[in-house]
Amino acid sequence: MFLEASRGKNGVMTAAGELQVLIPTDFTVQAEYAYLMTRKLGERLPLRIHFLHVLHVPDTVTLNADGSIETCGEIDAEFVSQQRDLALAKLSDLQQRYGQDIQTHLKAGKLTDEIVAFAEAEGMDLIVMGTKGSWGVREKLSGSETQIVARRSRVPVLSLRCDRSALLIRNILLIHDFSKCEQLNLKLLQKMVKAFSANLHLLQITTGDVERERPAFEQNVQHFANLNGLPPFTAHLIHDRTVEEGIVHFNQMHNMDLIFIGTHGKGGLLHHSVTERLINHLYKPIVSFQLNES
Repeated sequence: MFLEASRGKNGVMTAAGELQVLIPTDFTVQAEYAYLMTRKLGERLPLRIHFLHVLHVPDTVTLNADGSIETCGEIDAEFVSQQRDLALAKLSDLQQRYGQDIQTHLKAGKLTDEIVAFAEAEGMDLIVMGTKGSWGVREKLSGSETQIVARRSRVPVLSLRCDRSALLIRNILLIHDFSKCEQLNLKLLQKMVKAFSANLHLLQITTGDVERERPAFEQNVQHFANLNGLPPFTAHLIHDRTVEEGIVHFNQMHNMDLIFIGTHGKGGLLHHSVTERLINHLYKPIVSFQLNES
């Protein structure tokens, strides 16, 4: 069967119909978790896996297309070359272990900048990242790399904190404020629900009175589903002290397998993103995606 193919800015070949999945790797167990989760998705969805390793170097260091290194003179080019060669050897080992169908890429620069730029330039459909989590002062000041990528990337990001290779995807949860009836990019959600024959659940958390708000909620959620072409679903409106606590408590009661939640791309010290906190604190695979700017 012939598949129409296209080539991205950096020469990445993509076949029509395949999900292009990017796994940023530092060759740790978190990247292994990301790969195993991607393979789980690949059981039902046609996809192509891309591993990206970023050499963390200053802006004064350039990695050319031919692999050569240029520096301003203050950085030892030989040291950077050794790091490049070591990374290339590890990427080659990934192909030996996982198969020649995977594609590997090496970039240089700031980790999160390069991940976001590469994913968007090459038309990736999904970024999958393992995370160790981030707590306390570090979370307030910077957050984990996964948080930062989820905050800035227009490509959806699937994050996970442990091995999910045995996961059965039967219940998929979309968390949203359905009083804001807007058309969102939910193509990935729709593909996963269809591919895994999963039950779709729509959840809204309120700090107010559930029974008083339920009539408007039911009307809003149906309007949202119609607008976004969603398949049959079960809607949930629950009360809790905060949105984050409500999501945690809902999952304790209903045990969702995969969670979708939008982000406005704000986080850090001055902004508190529910999505980013869940990425670091909730032991569930979470797909974050950019919401429309109001």
